Amino acid sequence: MKSKVLTATAAIEQALSRFLIDIISIPSLSCQERDVARRIAEEMESLGYDQVRFDGLGSVIGRIGSGPRTLVFDGHIDTVDVGNRELWDFEPYDSREVNGWIRGRGASDQKGGVAAMVYAGKLMKDLGMLEHFTVYVTGTVMEEDCDGLCWQYLVDEEGLQPDFAVITEPTDLGIYRGQRGRMEIRLTAPGVSAHGSAPERGDNAITKMAPVVQAIDALNDHLIDDPFLGKGSVAVTEISSLSPSLCAIPDACTLHLDRRLTWGETESSALDELRGIMESIAGARIEVLDYDRAAYTGRTYPARKTFPAWKTDADHVLVRAAEETHRTLFDAPSRSAGRWTFSTNGVAICGRSGIPAVGFGPGQEAMAHAPNEGIPKDHLVRAAAFYALLPRTLGYELDATP
Repeated sequence: MKSKVLTATAAIEQALSRFLIDIISIPSLSCQERDVARRIAEEMESLGYDQVRFDGLGSVIGRIGSGPRTLVFDGHIDTVDVGNRELWDFEPYDSREVNGWIRGRGASDQKGGVAAMVYAGKLMKDLGMLEHFTVYVTGTVMEEDCDGLCWQYLVDEEGLQPDFAVITEPTDLGIYRGQRGRMEIRLTAPGVSAHGSAPERGDNAITKMAPVVQAIDALNDHLIDDPFLGKGSVAVTEISSLSPSLCAIPDACTLHLDRRLTWGETESSALDELRGIMESIAGARIEVLDYDRAAYTGRTYPARKTFPAWKTDADHVLVRAAEETHRTLFDAPSRSAGRWTFSTNGVAICGRSGIPAVGFGPGQEAMAHAPNEGIPKDHLVRAAAFYALLPRTLGYELDATP
């Protein structure tokens, strides 16, 4: 079976690479994914998917097979912006192959994974890998803006609740099984404005917040540490103030916090920690932010910006099947199943909905959001082979489980 899969994958290498170059060349910021979603749907249809459709937020959903269990391969199709173009050695959307790498914004994060899973669908069908599963391939939207929102929608509004999931974010071809969660929090302290020439007449909101910033730094040093997911963290990422003018004492000061939640931490526990810090400031507010941007379809689907941590047990059948697939194809055991530093749609797939998930993706995590982004071409072929074989391996593992 190994040689059959690798031979079939090698045969689609050029088409797969061309497809990736094509979708990188289509800008697709969050809430602006319409053109790339249509291009992906077009490719799915040309590859013989049994069904291709769009959901209400604009994610593209391909289905192949009709097996008794369901397995989803997920990849987000939006990207971050390019940032300072002077840091790039080439035009970010001028995608092409150079010295064995395919370059461009979104190459690793994460259109490489999307391209590989789309073509893996064809391989599964052509090689007869679908006896155990109905497979869904989902190119999801708005992940960079609000990770997991697309899957909250798919589960709650579309009723898509697969038995297993593979997240195709970059893992450098390693197997991942979890990540920390996160929250976006706003702290606001009130003050009283007065003329800047007489600060004693007012109540400076920025001055009130100075010890809060220091206390948050101290809190970060003492958050709990999970042996697998790592330590929780909290950081002040933005400070702003409000005053009648630059010659006036500010009457409000706001901090934006990035809070990473490790295993055992919750929204409630994180907010309790902050209440202890803010309790001495009369009228202070602590708010978890909400997301309410409209998708490219025009649909708005508000969500609270709390995203739970998740992990799949190391001995779970899905992890075992992923490791066996890796050994079979690449003649070597995978690295010990790791975790992402950043956040993924797994916060909703596994963290919120309890769907067992693993990660395996082409590209390097360090390339995400970086200038001169690229992906090794050989990663695409290896990832597509892995995705194609996994349904059969997982099916056999399930049949063998008492």
